[in-house]
Amino acid sequence: MSAKPRVGGRQLAQRGRAGVFSWLSSRSIGRGLGPLVDPSREAYCIMTSLYSSMNPADAVTLGTKTHGAAFNLEYSPDGSVLTVACEQTEVLLFDPVSSKHIKTLSEAHEDCVNNIRFLDNRLFATCSDDTTVALWDLRNLNTKVCTLHGHTSWVKNIEYDTNTRLLVTSGFDGNVITWDTNRCTEDGCPHKKFFHTRYLMRMRLTPDCSKMLISTSSGYLLILHDLDLTQSLEVSACRSLRGKRSASSTGLHSQSHQSGTTWSSEKNPSQSSALADRKVGSPSNSLEVLAPQIPAERDRGNCITSLQLHPKGWAALIRCTSNSDDQEWTCIYEFQDGPPVRTSSPRCSLCLTHYIEEANVGRGYIKELCFSPDGRLICSPFGYGIRLLGFDSHCNELCDCLPKEAITLQEIRTIYSHSDVVLTTKFSPTHCQLASGCLNGQVYLYQPKF
Repeated sequence: MSAKPRVGGRQLAQRGRAGVFSWLSSRSIGRGLGPLVDPSREAYCIMTSLYSSMNPADAVTLGTKTHGAAFNLEYSPDGSVLTVACEQTEVLLFDPVSSKHIKTLSEAHEDCVNNIRFLDNRLFATCSDDTTVALWDLRNLNTKVCTLHGHTSWVKNIEYDTNTRLLVTSGFDGNVITWDTNRCTEDGCPHKKFFHTRYLMRMRLTPDCSKMLISTSSGYLLILHDLDLTQSLEVSACRSLRGKRSASSTGLHSQSHQSGTTWSSEKNPSQSSALADRKVGSPSNSLEVLAPQIPAERDRGNCITSLQLHPKGWAALIRCTSNSDDQEWTCIYEFQDGPPVRTSSPRCSLCLTHYIEEANVGRGYIKELCFSPDGRLICSPFGYGIRLLGFDSHCNELCDCLPKEAITLQEIRTIYSHSDVVLTTKFSPTHCQLASGCLNGQVYLYQPKF
């Protein structure tokens, strides 16, 4: 009688693992034990568990600290490079997996570097207080691809339309400029002024590039609907943007511009603030001006310092400061797309759903917050640390936990790791990793620790 072959420990372990994965796979498609489970939601639950276990892993700043404050962080789309825009003309590049320093662009600009944007996995753009924008190629960082001249004041942020390959920049000169990277040479790119408004702070494109949002220091949000970046938008001066919001105004004032026609209305803060009756066949680049509701700020104006958009285009995320500079708030506004209920009534474009008061530390500096890649979490600079915020305590998606009235964002985790005020945060697009940078130039990476 022949003996049965012996099974080694490694083989048993492999069988065990295969069994678990097979069971999970069968369960996710409804053929095994347990109820039907959406595989993507299962993955989100895993990521949420990982995010809640975030802890400081490494500091990636240089010992010389000649670069000054870290103003902006940006990962390459494939997550292989982390770039840091610095106060003292420098751009730092790191390998976020090994935390090793790759390169320092010591004279990337002649003044503060404010923002970095990757066009693809090798090309990226930087902008500066020296009024210029620069293009770089990771394959040859010894020299710029080209320098772009067109702004007349500090250039503060960069967006990129992958459909048209147009680079879009905005600055404190109030201009939004488009640059045609399809016709880029050593001398620069053809460019044109797309839009102008006073008190411009930040400009963002929705993920599908169908809308442009602009925040202002006077407390207004501008939305360009049916965005067409190939056409410049000529709009007469908006009365509401000539100064800060009136401290005595508790209503939401808004205006919309279409084909030379202007509408204006006054509404209660609890009601819609939007204005354009945008019918089918309406022209591109119709402008809407909103005074978004801010908790406890109805009797005071506010400055919208930071603006981000949900990775799926569902909502706008802002950080604002009161006129008296004694309060800061992080707020979520859901996009209310679609026609108005009645033809004679304006539709609601943005609706406040969540908010939270922030630590008012580091007055005068802009704190850049961000969404996680799945859109479930927000990372906000919080004094000398960071704060992870969720729409509810279970970190559900925004669409699964929309309240009837605005509620407080839930604090998932707070981590104090820096020795100075945190100014910028960013999630990796590919790894379960988070980075933050502070006023003294220190940059921390965070990864799950169990």
